[in-house]
Amino acid sequence: MTVNELTYEIRGAIFDVYNELGPGLLESVYEEALVFELKERGLEVERQVEVPILYKGNELKTPLRLDLFIENTIIVELKSVEDMKPVFAKQLLTYLRLLDKRVGLLVNFSANNIREGIIRIAN
Repeated sequence: MTVNELTYEIRGAIFDVYNELGPGLLESVYEEALVFELKERGLEVERQVEVPILYKGNELKTPLRLDLFIENTIIVELKSVEDMKPVFAKQLLTYLRLLDKRVGLLVNFSANNIREGIIRIAN
């Protein structure tokens, strides 16, 4: 599956979760539902994946944690907030850089229109 095909499948799962649950719930609820949807579609999903941080050749003791890692290719960061902050996109871009991955999706389940709540970030 190409990156574009994979992101298309992920977006479809996001739409299904949003249409079923609607906006305004906790991020952890959307995460669990989205993992279910993605696995139903036959995708490999890792949840709450630790991202090691190297500083001058030393691994720091406080790793980062990303929400979802799909098919060892796409990082998905979930939010359920009124206002998306620029730091959320920067955070996802850092995860992409640290794991040497190309594409991630930043998703805000509190958006009034889920199409506007999905942002594709490329490294």
